[in-house]
Amino acid sequence: MKTVELIAPCHFGLEAVLKREILDLGYEISQVEDGKVTFLGDMEAVAYGNIFLRTAERILLKVGAVHAETFDELFERTKELPWEEYIPRDGKFWVAKATSIKSKLFSPSDIQSIMKKAIVERLKKVYGIQWFEESGDSYPIRVTFMKDEAVIGIDTSGVSLHKRGYRQMTAKAPITETLAAALIMLTPWKRDRILVDPFCGSGTFPIEAAMIAADMAPGMNREFLAEGWKNLIPKKCWYDAMDEANERVNTDIQVDIQGYDIDGEVIKAARTNAKLAGVDHLIHFQRRPVSELNHPKKYGFIITNPPYGERIEEKENLPALYREIGESFRRLDAWSEYVITSYEDAEKYIGRKADKNRKIYNGMIKTYFYQFLGPKPPRPRRQEAALD
Repeated sequence: MKTVELIAPCHFGLEAVLKREILDLGYEISQVEDGKVTFLGDMEAVAYGNIFLRTAERILLKVGAVHAETFDELFERTKELPWEEYIPRDGKFWVAKATSIKSKLFSPSDIQSIMKKAIVERLKKVYGIQWFEESGDSYPIRVTFMKDEAVIGIDTSGVSLHKRGYRQMTAKAPITETLAAALIMLTPWKRDRILVDPFCGSGTFPIEAAMIAADMAPGMNREFLAEGWKNLIPKKCWYDAMDEANERVNTDIQVDIQGYDIDGEVIKAARTNAKLAGVDHLIHFQRRPVSELNHPKKYGFIITNPPYGERIEEKENLPALYREIGESFRRLDAWSEYVITSYEDAEKYIGRKADKNRKIYNGMIKTYFYQFLGPKPPRPRRQEAALD
């Protein structure tokens, strides 16, 4: 199979986490930019990327990059691309999304319309037909303009990769699965360490942590658009990737992962979601306020997404809430705490300046990932060989 370029969009600020994931899968990185990582692989990499990457939002098959400052230029440059290598005669194709930043062409609807016409003109000539039934599989196209340079790709994922298939019930202001996984992977947490989320909501942090601990691929329980692309990706690629995913799963492990929330109905939803993910036996969910957070053991982790106070009526409660977060954290012995929030006075009321602080966009909301680092546990002593 020939080598292709694949584009993996991600949350702004988390490109390094995704890059590490891609390298761990054994693929070569060709470019890292704000909000996306491009890598090289064969068509099998489409299957592996969709099934195994925890922090990518989707996988795009790159068709090409063009420079265009006018719509005539966009039409001609788009028409020059080898669309017949990707879209079959009966393929259903459309420009599903267009974004433009600092470019002369800025109207998404006009970009979409011009590009569709250009692709039709190209394929009419190649296939020798005047009308496309578009009765076959779907090939949605996405284009991103940046300073008059357009990168064009075909979406292989379909539904965004943050939809793992387990979250049927959500709390208000949920954190996405991809963002939760990335934030966990930014910490030194491993499955032999305690993890508690005192604002667990629908359970995303504990569930993603349990899936990481069990080496459970995030795309195991869902389908992908490109599974139907028989002209490009042999079914065997998907079967091989899924077989490897199944072989790697190990749910027979001992972990201490806990999720608390003050809302009992939300806790019920979290338990349901964990069961759908196949990790309910690895997580202890409990209705409990943050003020009652405690644990007898040392060197644990808090990773959480507390209320931001986006509504005006909630803002007045934030100082007391974040003060409680700080007080509960100080009662724990040698723990580390990781908090994602847009609340700018978080450090003030937690009562400690974060050791590290990372700006991350949660959707359109600018948030900060405050990292309060505890001491590392001592290394276990090696038993010295008995002397004769």
